[in-house]
Amino acid sequence: MVFKTKLGNGGYGSVFQGKLRSSRLVAVKLLNKAKSNGQEFINEVATIGRIHHVNIVQLIGFCVEGSKRALIYELMENGSLEKYIFSPQKNDSLSCEKLYIISLGVARGIEYLHNGCDMKILHFDIKPHNILLDENFNPKVSDFGLARLSPTDKSIVSLTEARGTIGYMAPELFYRNVGAISYKADVYSFGMLLMEMASRRKNLNAQTENSSQIYFPFWIYDELQDGREITIENDTDEEMKLAKRMMIVALWCIQTRPNDRPSMKRVVEMLEQDDDLEMPPKPYFYPLDALTEENVEDTTTHNSSKLSSSDVSSVSDSKE
Repeated sequence: MVFKTKLGNGGYGSVFQGKLRSSRLVAVKLLNKAKSNGQEFINEVATIGRIHHVNIVQLIGFCVEGSKRALIYELMENGSLEKYIFSPQKNDSLSCEKLYIISLGVARGIEYLHNGCDMKILHFDIKPHNILLDENFNPKVSDFGLARLSPTDKSIVSLTEARGTIGYMAPELFYRNVGAISYKADVYSFGMLLMEMASRRKNLNAQTENSSQIYFPFWIYDELQDGREITIENDTDEEMKLAKRMMIVALWCIQTRPNDRPSMKRVVEMLEQDDDLEMPPKPYFYPLDALTEENVEDTTTHNSSKLSSSDVSSVSDSKE
């Protein structure tokens, strides 16, 4: 079968628009044999295949022919969220109020993954690229290639290597002594996503002249703590209140230690809360006071180490 309309590229293949015999338009992900060892295909079918939720993209079916594999999803007419929060084109931008509604939908989708299924599903790659928007801009979490299933009574998972996208990966995926790897890694990723949605800019900016803005949450925290308004052009006062709430919730989500982050159920409650939210402690990517003489060498060499400006500029988002 030949596909003419390409919708985008993923880490393990390309996505095309297709049409079923019923005339329904769908998105077809053709897996790249060179990059995929079959695990991504199994992950998608095993996780998303059992899910039916308004904020999770629907897997309609799959095809296997020899070494060729394809996944068929519902078509999301408005594409991925990233083009609406990072686009320089004004006609592609969304209002803060609309982004707030989208953020609530994403939070509910992740909360369902963690608590609404017979198995806990950890996504491990929450980012704007993997949030798709339907014709009415309703958000749906997609791309479960890195997902892991876990019993509902077991919150800790064991990984042989870090997984995710730089800029959205929780510290415990880099450093063993920060805390155990659990569903709280998704909470951290959502926090980074939420901060980008509220500010309409990427959370990492290696080209900035101000080193304090390389790790964007530091700057956001200082501005909010000092009582300064983080103004965005054309936002109303009400929208600024929504943006501030989103930023405070985001700061709670990206606390360094997993135990200090809220559950996604609590995140939804905070986003819906009308009262002022308490400011969390200032987040750091890695707590230096947690280092000991015994683990200094291990933690500075494990996986990708700390994020510096040179790291950021040299790392590409392979999943995109």
